[in-house]
Formats: sequence, C-alpha cells, structure tokens
Amino acid sequence: MKQLLIVAHAPSVNTQALREAARRGAEHPNLEHVVCTVKTPFEAGPADLLACDAVLLGTTENLGYMSGALKDFFDRSYYPVLDEKQGLPCALYIRAGHDGTGTQRAVESIVTGLRWRWVQHPVVLRGEWQETFATQVEELAMTLAAGLDSGMF
Repeated sequence: MKQLLIVAHAPSVNTQALREAARRGAEHPNLEHVVCTVKTPFEAGPADLLACDAVLLGTTENLGYMSGALKDFFDRSYYPVLDEKQGLPCALYIRAGHDGTGTQRAVESIVTGLRWRWVQHPVVLRGEWQETFATQVEELAMTLAAGLDSGMF
C-alpha cells in the first residue's frame, strides 16, 4: 500500500470543507492501493513525511504568506527529512482571499529546497468562497492518489 499524507490548515468552516474534499478525493473507492492520512500542520511532523509516498499541502493565505501553522510544520520537518525524501511527489492548494501569489511563492521556495517533485501546478482558490473550490481540491487529491495507485510515482 502507498501512503498519501494530507497536511492542511483548516481554521474555518470553508477550509474544513476543503480538507474534507481532499480526503474524499484521496479515498475514492476506485483507488485500491492508497491509504490516506489527514493531519493539521500542528499534528504532522517529520515521522509522517518519512512514512509517506506523497504529500498534499493545504494552506490559507495569511498576509500574503502561507499560514503560520504550515510554516511551523516546515520549520520542524525540513532538516529531518531533507536527505531522505528528495523527489517526494507533492501538490498544493491555497485558499486565497486575494491573489495567493506570495503564498504560492513561499511554499514553492521551501519545496524547491526540499527537492520535492510537483505533480501538478498549485491550485489557488482566489476571492470570495465558491462551491466549486471543494470540487477542485477533491480532484487535486484524487489525481495525486491515482498517481500513487497506478505506480506513476
């Protein structure tokens, strides 16, 4: 079995809906060889990354940057996984009240330093809440999980 780790900051009802959409996508019934673990950035750490085969990150846009929770996760995890998880398949979704540019740039910078591998461009959910946001996150998670399930990565 392959392990997909979802690390998502979800401080509001809407971001909780996004995290649940990610779980639904990752646990699609047609995916037979993937186990999904969902944690907040405060719960997740290096051991979770060392045990996973891919990671989906979810964050809010906070003052043009990633959430403090996700930054804390990276701060605690960066060096303990740096050498062992190079090439880790990853994806990202951002719930952005504005444009999400600074948030995306910040996460991409850390992911580049970790030498993880993007499997899809980040999904940036901009502006006022839209019901389609959850569908986009569900599809992102399903794509990542399907790649693991099929052996693509």
